[in-house]
Amino acid sequence: MSRLRFGTFLAPFHRAGENPTLALQRDLELIEHLDALGVDEAWIGEHHSAGSEIIASPEIFIAAAAERTRRIKLGTGVTSASYHNPLWVADRMVMLDHLTRGRSMLGVGPGSLPSDSSMIGLNPTDTRELLDVNLDIIMRLLRGEVVTEQTRTHNLIEAQLQLRPYTEPCFDIAVAAVASPTGPRMAGRHGVGLLSIGATLTQDGFDALAHHWNVVEERAQHFGQPTPDREKWRLVGLMHIAETKEQAYRDVEYGIESWFRYFQKTAAFPQMAVEGGDVKEMIDFINEAGIGAIGTPEDARAQVRRLADQSGGFGAMLLLGHEWANPAATKRSWELLAQEVMPHFQGATWGGRTHAESTQAAKERAGLRRDEFAATQLEAVDHMTKKYADEVAAKG
Repeated sequence: MSRLRFGTFLAPFHRAGENPTLALQRDLELIEHLDALGVDEAWIGEHHSAGSEIIASPEIFIAAAAERTRRIKLGTGVTSASYHNPLWVADRMVMLDHLTRGRSMLGVGPGSLPSDSSMIGLNPTDTRELLDVNLDIIMRLLRGEVVTEQTRTHNLIEAQLQLRPYTEPCFDIAVAAVASPTGPRMAGRHGVGLLSIGATLTQDGFDALAHHWNVVEERAQHFGQPTPDREKWRLVGLMHIAETKEQAYRDVEYGIESWFRYFQKTAAFPQMAVEGGDVKEMIDFINEAGIGAIGTPEDARAQVRRLADQSGGFGAMLLLGHEWANPAATKRSWELLAQEVMPHFQGATWGGRTHAESTQAAKERAGLRRDEFAATQLEAVDHMTKKYADEVAAKG
């Protein structure tokens, strides 16, 4: 891997029944914090039901977050493109690209909650088929084409964009992948990135990681696209870290059960088949299945290395925003990630050493010659003391 980017994938997950206004503000404050820490990316979800994932428009949220931040890139994670007129999806993203001066990214997927799509008369099979059609239209519009096409849900007549993207030639685009080859197939066909959401969240998904990218490469070759760049592959994973393993375990007692119960009892999303009857079993499930890390920065580093080995290399590690811990502990987890995890995976393109290895090597070099250098310091002090004494004596 070259410089591994880090970011968050913020669905978000909030406990039903709490104050939604404050929850949304907490999400914005977290992104501000990540921006200050030098985190690279934040991807914001779109959901419309089930009471937990409460952001209905990632574009509106990104516009608010962009005004509070300076450098972090902000993506739709994801826009449920099957729900929308593809013309308006492309048009809104171009505007957002201008508003953020090139910090916007488009992630697309079919929509994860059947309780969303059912309200507009679609089922999960419909949404997957529509995604293929709508993404093709979006890509054509972003290339500047004029599109006339009748889809199952919309009729486009000489549709075209009135603005070009701010980013040249276009902002980053990625397709979500959970369990099926649908996402990798479309990423390869259109030459865009891949967001592997489920690939690190279940054991089956973890085992299929390398296969995901094989599908991307095969489809790219089939459609005459350039060889896919692994820098465009983003993996979404689970982590919470603290100074000690024991502290991390205490931290997640705050909210891990609520998160597990959401997938076990509420969201009709069987791809997230998380197991655990009590908090201990939930922690053990995350750590022992190898799908995440609840522990120390060392545990987090080991998990990233496991994912790199299993996948063959990727471009960005996105941590799922889960609110297992309270806001203060969540921010501290991110601080530890920035301080003690990110430097081990960045900087290696310069001299073959990561930032962490570079400073550790400098420490070792200085340590090996400490006694020698200390002696020269003392010699310098003795020399100047004697010089001063000689000057005083000469005046006398």
